[in-house]
Amino acid sequence: MLPVLYSFRRCPYAIRARYTISFLGLHVYLREVDLKFKPQTLLSLGGRSSVPQLIDVEGSRYPESLDIIFWALSNVECRLDIECMWPKESVQKSKMMAWVRYNDNVFKGWLDRYKYADRYPECSQSYYHKKGEVFLKRLDKRLANRSFLFGEKVSVADIAIFPFIRQFAGVDQKRFDESQYHHLKLWLKGFLDSSLFKDVVMKKHSVWVSGREEVIFPPNK
Repeated sequence: MLPVLYSFRRCPYAIRARYTISFLGLHVYLREVDLKFKPQTLLSLGGRSSVPQLIDVEGSRYPESLDIIFWALSNVECRLDIECMWPKESVQKSKMMAWVRYNDNVFKGWLDRYKYADRYPECSQSYYHKKGEVFLKRLDKRLANRSFLFGEKVSVADIAIFPFIRQFAGVDQKRFDESQYHHLKLWLKGFLDSSLFKDVVMKKHSVWVSGREEVIFPPNK
């Protein structure tokens, strides 16, 4: 018996949850959701029915991607495995979460407007792009002297943020590729070119329906 993860492949929140789970070597039953026809098992949980959501083996519910990330961190047997990813020091944790909160609470808003500019006609797409670039510039500067946001090893901040930069870049890939954010582009490329991302996290799965055999994620080798 494994925890159940309701997910949607392209959602950046779901991507960071799946990436954390697979990066830490944990396993769940992955239930791919069609957002237009959500399964009754998800709807019957009550409250919000967006994804990702995780239900552990004891029936506890983790309804947000960050909840799932911290659930995964709490279930790693060896503390040394996550020392760089999520350090003991509260100050360092606070610094990491400051970057994540800016991503989620500020940058995500500009990303949505940039991606769906026709839904926000009060300003131009270029205006929304410029607003989003504020974060891109901060990230690029941060990465100028380090491989990841908090050193030479991946952290919670990196994993929580990169799916949103991927989405921003994808709105106009040529524009992003030709941008001056060389450190940011290299950082993002490291995630996107990895076999973990391409072959595990972003592997396509059929939409889950009740009664179908469960999909173990990541797959057992």
